[in-house]
Amino acid sequence: MVTIVAVIFLLSILPTLSGRDVAVSIYRARFSEGEIAPEALEAIRREIGADQSPLTSFFAWLGKALRGDFGESWVTHKPVLPDLITALGTSLTLMCASLVVALILAAILTVPTFRRGLAGRSDRTGGGAAAAFTALPDFLLASVLLVVFAVWLRWLPPYGWAGWNYLVLPALSMGLPAGGYLGRMLSDALADTFAERWVATWQVAGYSNTRIVFAALRRTLPSVAAPMSLSLVSITASAVVIEKVYSIPGIGRTTLGAAQAQDLPTLQGGVLLLMLLAVAFGIGVQVIRRALLGPAFRSSSLPVAVPKPPSSRWALVLPATVLALLVIMILAGLPRDPFALDYTRLQPPSLDLPFGADANGRDVLGRIAHGALSTLGMGVIVAVTCLGLGLIIGLFPNVSAGPIEVTNAAPPILAGLIVVAITGPSGIGAAVAVAVVSWAPLASHTAALVAEVKAQPHVRIAPVLGVGKARITFRYVLPGVVGPVFRHACLRLPGITLALATLGFLGLGPQPPASDWGLVLAEGMPYVERAPLVVLVPAGALILLSVLAVSLSSLNFDLRRRNRSHPADEVVTDQPVEMERQMA
Repeated sequence: MVTIVAVIFLLSILPTLSGRDVAVSIYRARFSEGEIAPEALEAIRREIGADQSPLTSFFAWLGKALRGDFGESWVTHKPVLPDLITALGTSLTLMCASLVVALILAAILTVPTFRRGLAGRSDRTGGGAAAAFTALPDFLLASVLLVVFAVWLRWLPPYGWAGWNYLVLPALSMGLPAGGYLGRMLSDALADTFAERWVATWQVAGYSNTRIVFAALRRTLPSVAAPMSLSLVSITASAVVIEKVYSIPGIGRTTLGAAQAQDLPTLQGGVLLLMLLAVAFGIGVQVIRRALLGPAFRSSSLPVAVPKPPSSRWALVLPATVLALLVIMILAGLPRDPFALDYTRLQPPSLDLPFGADANGRDVLGRIAHGALSTLGMGVIVAVTCLGLGLIIGLFPNVSAGPIEVTNAAPPILAGLIVVAITGPSGIGAAVAVAVVSWAPLASHTAALVAEVKAQPHVRIAPVLGVGKARITFRYVLPGVVGPVFRHACLRLPGITLALATLGFLGLGPQPPASDWGLVLAEGMPYVERAPLVVLVPAGALILLSVLAVSLSSLNFDLRRRNRSHPADEVVTDQPVEMERQMA
């Protein structure tokens, strides 16, 4: 509740932070054209109570909101809550349809992991297919699906919200990237589950493969349920671009419009509903998670995974190939000028111009190569920052539960609008906005894993043997958490890069003539039919980045000492030394 109130208060002082006259924004939202008369602005200021302090206005709105009255829109003069409930219902319908698509794709992507596990292998798959789906920019996928199925084939309507057929293209646009993300996360967790000793015991005992599969799912889902639920909430909150492309009257589009018009009652009400939705999802997931873990969690008897052997040399083929392609493309484009207007508009590819020219006559290869330095560097910095925050905050699950759920409910675009209002559009501002909201899934994953590691027998008994809390945390809890969370962070690196690209696409990130990949995509989208390479090249670069990150995270390296086979062994072997030291 404290986090929710803090976020709503931050939104209430948004006009003060931006330095913009809220009366001008409201006038332009009501009347898009025409000269603004000073008398009209003064009337709007009196109407919205602009003479009051932000603190007084905030507590007045909060008191009404607690009674179910979110006030009237400053733009339409209509009650806010009924329209927001309708928009939220639309977004939830879209979320459910996207969830169906995501679950189907995730189930298909986990089939190889189940086959390996049932065959006695617990090594991870390369994850190239999941990475490719995860790296698909939603705004690009939405535009391509719209052109192919609505314009060329005329199978589905291009925009609107009037029936189930209007749901197909938006659900595919949101569900395919989400399915790649969920499939890869579930595959990674399943590989750890199949490395636990009970799987071999059940197979020797004659249990059927079907029963082992369902048991593995039950063992795996609690560790990934929290980040998966957060991803579902983020689907609802982050559907701004999809709702904008397909003209869907959802909560994301409504909230974004209110933020742009500085319609504070609508903005505060929309964000409040999203955060309450996140809290409800979080409570439901915790109940389901405890039910799935069952007595093993309550009695501190959760099984421990057997350490995996190092990956073979063949596992290096995929990341090495992808890395070579990225390096070749960057090295080939660095000598080229990304800003020179040396070619004709949308000039087709040739030997001298491998990827053609953009709408301004600039070399696409040069812009992609130079943009890689800023796009990849900024994405890695944000991912590492989120990984550090996620590990630190996730170690305190009871304290961090509220901020995690509330932060995840805020879409990066809304955070981008707030940061832009303070600092102006820039690459640094976009990175700060993405980092502010991207640590929550990693912290949630860390908190879930910490609870499971502490419920393992060798960790539970460590305090009885005299091991201190700090030693337990740094020697036994963190080693069991860092690996999965690091792989999760690698999996989110493409999503972070895409979030930066989306902010650039919406004009909230780097500004022209910068060559960031998101800006290159945004500039090429209107010409995707005439010059597909202008869009396909940066999209392909994002997919290569995703495949590289996910394939590297799938590798196993043996960094342990040879004489240490398991953390539990360390607890036993170190105890005589600890006891002798304490006695001395």
